[in-house]
Amino acid sequence: MNKNHFLSPLCLALAIACGGQAWAADRPASFKVSEPQMQALGIQLQPLQSQSAPVVVTLPAQVIVPPDREQVVSAPIAGLAVQLFVQQNQAVKQGAPLVRLSSPELGQLQLQLLQASSRARLARQAAQRERALFDEGIIAQRRVQEAEAALHESQAALDQARSALRLTGFSDAAIGRIAASGKLEDGLILQAARPGIVLGVEVKLGQRVDPSTALLRLAQTDVLWLDIQAPAAAATSWQAGSKLKVAGRNATARLQSVGASVSAGSQTLALRAVVDSGAQSLRPGELVSVEMPAPLAASGWDVPLAALAHDGDQAYVFVRGADGFAARAVKVTASAGQRARVQGALKEGEKIAVSGIVALKGAWLADKGAQ
Repeated sequence: MNKNHFLSPLCLALAIACGGQAWAADRPASFKVSEPQMQALGIQLQPLQSQSAPVVVTLPAQVIVPPDREQVVSAPIAGLAVQLFVQQNQAVKQGAPLVRLSSPELGQLQLQLLQASSRARLARQAAQRERALFDEGIIAQRRVQEAEAALHESQAALDQARSALRLTGFSDAAIGRIAASGKLEDGLILQAARPGIVLGVEVKLGQRVDPSTALLRLAQTDVLWLDIQAPAAAATSWQAGSKLKVAGRNATARLQSVGASVSAGSQTLALRAVVDSGAQSLRPGELVSVEMPAPLAASGWDVPLAALAHDGDQAYVFVRGADGFAARAVKVTASAGQRARVQGALKEGEKIAVSGIVALKGAWLADKGAQ
């Protein structure tokens, strides 16, 4: 058979038929293909450029709120939800009212405050009187010591009553006002400790709640994280500080950490990234895709995925020579989308086939058969 024969449709059929079969170990390293043959088969060439077009890997991710920027507003005491001041997705300022609770326990705590305040005031007056009598030599020092001990005990009880009310959500100013006026509050208004967005309202009007029942969830969404799921084999190649982009959004992020354990079910590793721009275009809990540049190898070539031919696990590219092509074995170090990064005995500027690969594979097999 003439090696310079024009590749026929039979060759194409042979290429397709043999596409999934292992090639013989004695296949030739090069074979002839003329310029007219290339044009007839639609074979196009592209010069090799070292890492000219970075391979971008697309991975699934979920937007989350950092734990220190999320607040759960819970019921400090048992009671009844009688008024809601906010709704879901509403922005609130620090100190803004959120929900009003009515509770019998609240009256008892305020009563204890008034009683402790009265006892402390009387103990203070008694201690002052005993000190004055002792200074005049009328009473023994023991009575002064007893009065001061009683004052310390009553002051401790007052501090405890203040702390109990403070834990329910009363401010120091409100506690001082109750102690000074003796007027009891008939309800408790829970306020936002920090500014943020209402992520969820768990309580309904008229609902009776127990202590520690979650009522609302607030979050500061100016700082967001991305939990990324990456293949375990490749995840460790990315380093903290790597930049990435959120697909379809005007948002970028920076890789913060790589998980230490692999998910048994999916064989993926969790990557944590911090959104450093465009956080306003993202919403906590939504699923997005992120685009990450494949880790750079020490040396390599970025080629179209279509330029690769495979013999089992071994990949090849077809390099154009003076009057034909040479098959060069390469190692694929990364791939994503329509691009792949390879390493092998290739040179800058050499031209490789990027289309018509099936036809070239068939020509290679045909050339082997003619030997």
